[in-house]
Amino acid sequence: MPQPKDDPGQGDEQALISIRRQIDDIDDQLLSLLRQRIRLAQEIGRIKADHNRDKWDPRREREIIRRLLAENQGEFPEPALKAVLYEIIAACRLSQKNIEIAYLGPEATFSHLAGIRLFGSSASFRPMETIEDTFMEVERERVNYGVVPVENSIEGAVTSTLDSFTRTRVKICGELNLPISHNLVNISGRLEDIKQVVSHPQPLAQCREWLQKNLPDVPRSNVSSTAAAAAMAAEEPRVAAIASSLAVKTYQLQVVVKGIEDYRGNTTRFLLIGGESPKATGDDKTSLLVALLDRPGALYEALSSLANHSINLTRIESRPFKDEPGRYLFFIDLLGHLDDPRVREGCDQLRQLCSHFQWLGSYPRAQQ
Repeated sequence: MPQPKDDPGQGDEQALISIRRQIDDIDDQLLSLLRQRIRLAQEIGRIKADHNRDKWDPRREREIIRRLLAENQGEFPEPALKAVLYEIIAACRLSQKNIEIAYLGPEATFSHLAGIRLFGSSASFRPMETIEDTFMEVERERVNYGVVPVENSIEGAVTSTLDSFTRTRVKICGELNLPISHNLVNISGRLEDIKQVVSHPQPLAQCREWLQKNLPDVPRSNVSSTAAAAAMAAEEPRVAAIASSLAVKTYQLQVVVKGIEDYRGNTTRFLLIGGESPKATGDDKTSLLVALLDRPGALYEALSSLANHSINLTRIESRPFKDEPGRYLFFIDLLGHLDDPRVREGCDQLRQLCSHFQWLGSYPRAQQ
């Protein structure tokens, strides 16, 4: 009598058992190799501690990932491989020294998600009530790093972050460009149950057209963060939140509509702040905060001093002095590291044209 299609025969069953045994053997080898890797990482940590060297070496980490992705040649799905490698590297780094990271809370904000992308899910994260609090925790050395948003591709600069640089003395240690996808979430997962939409002002602005078209008569309210919005939605069946995928899992909500942002390609740039900037990697950025001398052509002279050294600016943003109307500070991002002779010479020339010059840090450029 022929076997049903979905009922494997004796030969197929033996093949499955054999393949599963091979997978088990591979898993055992993976675990053994991971244990060896973390022991070696701990040994590196001890050597670095003896010689007072930085625990975090972003250049080395990038080389590891770049090499393994090239060797993989796309056979194992690349996004999954990247995620696995980042988690392994982060866990090994954390085995050398426990790292605490402050971020704009509560749990499951986009800042929290950016921190996980930078340090892996096994790091210790500390939620802060405001961006200013994040800066203060780092400056007072109560945490090792902070993760703060600095600009969004749609809504522009995050002014709280720019203003916090003027009041604290922290250094930028890295950056991350995080693609932002906004989900409309609630308890039931049904659109018809929604009587109010809540979120942080920026996501509400980034989803304005979708909300006007699909929920024109539903009021919208600002709250302190997307995670706070998700927490509200978890408590109130008539409330929907615009929140991250991490918030959906954290607060056990249902996705009503996925990806309601008005523009695809919505990206937020996050900065990693700490006590010291890392050494040059060969693909870096430098950030400055300057106030120019009060004379005609000052901005032209300042930009020319950088252009004359073939320094490429990627961003310039102005902010008014809080107590001096008509005067402005300029936040400048440029390609290169302050240790590069060309960049240092250009910055030294720029310094002569400024009433205030502050090096905010040189750090690895974000991977695209």
